[in-house]
Amino acid sequence: MDRRQFLHQSSLLTGAAALGLTGCNPNDAPDFEMGYQLFSIREDMDKAPLETLAALKAMGYRHFEAYNFDEKNSAFYGLPAAELRRRMDDMDLAMTSAHFGLFTYLERPVAELERYVDQCIGAALALGMRYVTWPWLAPEQRTLEHFKLLTGRLNLIGERVTAAGLGFAYHNHDFEFVDHGGVTGYDLILRETDPALVKLQLDMYWVAHGGKTTPAAMIAADPGRYVMWHIKDMHKISRDYTELGNGSIDYAAILPDPKTSGLELFYIEQGGNYTHSAMRSARDSAVFFEERLRSFLR
Repeated sequence: MDRRQFLHQSSLLTGAAALGLTGCNPNDAPDFEMGYQLFSIREDMDKAPLETLAALKAMGYRHFEAYNFDEKNSAFYGLPAAELRRRMDDMDLAMTSAHFGLFTYLERPVAELERYVDQCIGAALALGMRYVTWPWLAPEQRTLEHFKLLTGRLNLIGERVTAAGLGFAYHNHDFEFVDHGGVTGYDLILRETDPALVKLQLDMYWVAHGGKTTPAAMIAADPGRYVMWHIKDMHKISRDYTELGNGSIDYAAILPDPKTSGLELFYIEQGGNYTHSAMRSARDSAVFFEERLRSFLR
């Protein structure tokens, strides 16, 4: 983000400030602070992470989920985890979770997986995160045999992460709900993993995209386990991502009860298909959430 772009984008934030998105009185603070998944704004984060975080704060976001862990340097966005923590502390912001590249170790020896998990734990602790999150499976890993392998790996990771004082969660897409002869990958995850060690990050867009179940039904079957949510909308024609309020998902109708869910953190997300720009989409989704959805999470 160069200076000209940043000044232009900052002008977009004036409207957000006028709508009261720049802060709140501690006496009437909402139960859940608004989070953002930083993959949604990845180009800006790669170019100018601290300026981008400051801009997101002005929109009302207070905590974030990272995605691009540099294991060699224990860093995110070119900054060592401890340094990024200091800079975010100065801005009164928090990195509460990250999507780590755990899926790349699914079929590697356990010793290699454990080494990588320990690196993830170290970075998460340095940044003050609450959760280490498994983000997805590569296309060639989405077989029944891989899901059977996955459940054991999830339990192993969960035990190691929990022992370090952190939480561990699995993030769904839609491929987990594909039927494999009467059982789905998600069935196996729910049945074969320890709920005390493996929590769930519920991506409501992907549940809607798959069309096999609903967030409310999932939570009713496993109350207390869905500790994090991803909230993003689905374009009415392409079914791609879009800004909150611009798509086909009626969140006012489908948002589950946060207490039944076990909700601790939620993140707004839009991985692409921006109507104007990634920054403008982040702002528009924040405005929609505060105006239309905030009351459901009080």
